[in-house]
Amino acid sequence: MADVLAEIDDLVPEANAELSAVQNPAQLESFRIKWLGAKGTLKSKMDLIKQVPPDQKRLFGQRLNAAKDQITAAFDSRKQSVETAGASVRLDLDITEPGRRPQIGNRHILMKVIDELTELFARMGFSQASGPEVEDEFHNFIALNIPRQHPARDPLDNFYLAPATGEGEVSAYNSVPEDQQRLLRTQTSTVQIRVMETQKPPIRVVIPGRVYRPDTVDQTHFYMFHQLEALVVDKNVSMVDLKSTVMQFVHAYFGPDTKVRFRPSFFPFTEPSAEVDVFFEDRQKWVELGGCGMVHPNVLKVLDKQGLNSEEYSGWAFGFGIERIAMRKYGIEDIRQLFENDVRFLRQF
Repeated sequence: MADVLAEIDDLVPEANAELSAVQNPAQLESFRIKWLGAKGTLKSKMDLIKQVPPDQKRLFGQRLNAAKDQITAAFDSRKQSVETAGASVRLDLDITEPGRRPQIGNRHILMKVIDELTELFARMGFSQASGPEVEDEFHNFIALNIPRQHPARDPLDNFYLAPATGEGEVSAYNSVPEDQQRLLRTQTSTVQIRVMETQKPPIRVVIPGRVYRPDTVDQTHFYMFHQLEALVVDKNVSMVDLKSTVMQFVHAYFGPDTKVRFRPSFFPFTEPSAEVDVFFEDRQKWVELGGCGMVHPNVLKVLDKQGLNSEEYSGWAFGFGIERIAMRKYGIEDIRQLFENDVRFLRQF
């Protein structure tokens, strides 16, 4: 009997020693399961009552209950101190300080500008059109009044997609028939032709899209860039309509005090033609946005395919560089920053 009571008496100092090493809630829970749980140490000691004489069972029960009460009290005290220590750690945080903003995705600045431009022109009564980026020579050159010998069709100034010969080689540019030539479009003006082939006047569309030219890369040039094309075709359309629309766009998008000018120019698909420049206040210089003009009568002949008399109609068009619009709007100094995918740069927008 003395050995059984001594075993019960040893429980309290053993539990206290383990409890003093508890530092966090996880360790505290492990102690509770081990000592006070349904299958814990104190519960298992009840089996020792079988070894106790009947007249000593009452004393055994009293000793075991006393040990359980002491261990439970020590556990509750340690639990309170552990929770208090955890609360003091949390109180070291300044709960009034703003939290960290989650790192979420964002639309590219060029996509935002395209949305801004198309939404602005939608308010001016323009619908939106699109066309393929891989074009044939008819839509990219011929229908736009650009003859075969024109310098703009030089293979060195275009990204031609030469067809394979079947022997693992590609054919030379001059050996491919004109109606089989394919290239990455050099201008969104190609969609002008496709719209006039399928839609009868009045036509009033804007065409945002990618174009490709093997330009030398610098601050304002890149071999792939975006254009915003506009086309209006109807009866009695004049240069006054073109200029008033461009001026309205520039002042609505860049601000009413923005300086803009028109310079005479030449394009095979417009006559007369002009370049549109906007003044960059931060650089104190004029920067070209793109070209514009009255649609050339030869280009309007596409309408004849629909049984219309193209001579009864007139129109105007422009093609502006979206990158340059974005650079002017948001103070971007180098077009290459738009394509380097530097997150530090893109997060600014």
